[in-house]
Amino acid sequence: QVQLVESGGGLVQAGGSLRLSCAASGSISSINVAAWYRQAPGKQRELVASITSGGSTNYADSVKGRFTISSDKAKNTVYLQMNSLKPEDTAVYYCNAFIPTATTQYSYWGQGTQVTVSS
Repeated sequence: QVQLVESGGGLVQAGGSLRLSCAASGSISSINVAAWYRQAPGKQRELVASITSGGSTNYADSVKGRFTISSDKAKNTVYLQMNSLKPEDTAVYYCNAFIPTATTQYSYWGQGTQVTVSS
């Protein structure tokens, strides 16, 4: 059974940096796509960044130039480097991964990690 475990959240002042990690474990042959989502209180969950097995990345307009998604295939780990943090970045951040089987792929979610940016 696949599990995603997130870490790295915390409190930081505006303008600061934080690095989130998402470690996948279990029966994993590969990861087709991995992504970071976030959800602030009273708001919908939104896609922040994604990365494919080939290394292609995409970012929400609100984080372009500030956040970087990356992966370490040997460790089955995905990272989100967050720089120049703003109070509006405050949210619970979730890791998501699509992992293939012989015939299809399944989506897995981490438990979430809180990021709080003070003004």
